[in-house]
Amino acid sequence: MNYNVFGYLLGEGFRNFLKNKKSTGASLMIMCATMLIFGLFFIIGENVNNIMREIETQQGIQVFLVKDATEEQITQFGEKLRSLDGVNKVEFVSEEDALNQVKEQMKDKQFLLSGYDENNPFSASYIVTLTDLTLSDQVKTQISSFENVKNIQSRDETIAALIKIANGVRIVSGIILVLLIVISVFIIANTIKLTVHARRKEISIMKYVGATNGFIRWPFIVEGIIIGVVAALISILILGVSYNLITDNIMNSAIVSAINMSLLTFSDMFTLIIAVYLGLGIGIGTLGSVISMRKYLEV
Repeated sequence: MNYNVFGYLLGEGFRNFLKNKKSTGASLMIMCATMLIFGLFFIIGENVNNIMREIETQQGIQVFLVKDATEEQITQFGEKLRSLDGVNKVEFVSEEDALNQVKEQMKDKQFLLSGYDENNPFSASYIVTLTDLTLSDQVKTQISSFENVKNIQSRDETIAALIKIANGVRIVSGIILVLLIVISVFIIANTIKLTVHARRKEISIMKYVGATNGFIRWPFIVEGIIIGVVAALISILILGVSYNLITDNIMNSAIVSAINMSLLTFSDMFTLIIAVYLGLGIGIGTLGSVISMRKYLEV
């Protein structure tokens, strides 16, 4: 395909896009609406994944050691923990540290623990954070086989609930993505079908004088791609402004500050959103155009 032919096909695609203002406008509005719905679930999914990653770095399995474990045994125990698959960080809490933590929690009633300074009832322990919460049971099973383990504490119910929530969001987002792609393809196909139908005689003449299917099809594919890309860019702009306004209000709320939760900024997701939206816009536009042209190329 030489430059002149390419320029003609590209120019025809843009002319079709600008000429059919009503059908193009309707397609853009509906595609923007579907893309915004997808973007909503996409952003929720990304934030859930981010929160899960934060929790994975904070949610710990606490391993208490027997009282008579020697310093050497405690050190070796920590090294064994660090060598396990799925372990992100290992933090040692001495008997004195454990007692001091309880004192801090009791605040003005610390005097009740004054007798424990010489006879400390607390055990030394290790707090183990994971690279993946789904590995919690596996890591606990491995640790339980080590020597000098008194007991292991973890928030299994919390971990299980978080995993279910994350998986649920991923499944719902995936289903919605598929539905929105199907809807968008249908919209684009029907929009371009109107243009093709209006030019059906012209297409028939082009076929009879020897024009290839590709030569006839490409201007309509370009039109579909333009509709998809413009809808994607408009959706990204609306999504970015709305997300920043909403997250500013959420992050300034007292509840979020209390639970120490952070949300991704739009700039953190911008590159990924641009890639996903442009991929969707180009793919949906191309597919919709090809489907709409099939009938009219059979001459």
